[in-house]
Amino acid sequence: MALKNETELANTRQKLRELESRYEERKRETPTNPRVHELTLRSLKRLINQLKEEITLFEVHQPVK
Repeated sequence: MALKNETELANTRQKLRELESRYEERKRETPTNPRVHELTLRSLKRLINQLKEEITLFEVHQPVK
């Protein structure tokens, strides 16, 4: 998915903040099932990295102001 405009960029940045917050909360939790906990953290990290990449690609392709 490629970001198309500033609105999508702002929404993606908000989602990124929320995911990073959720990731940090989950990291501090005491897992009842360590395997599920590990997979959840991996999944959240993958989404975080994907959003960061989308933001970076959008910013790189913007004209210099």
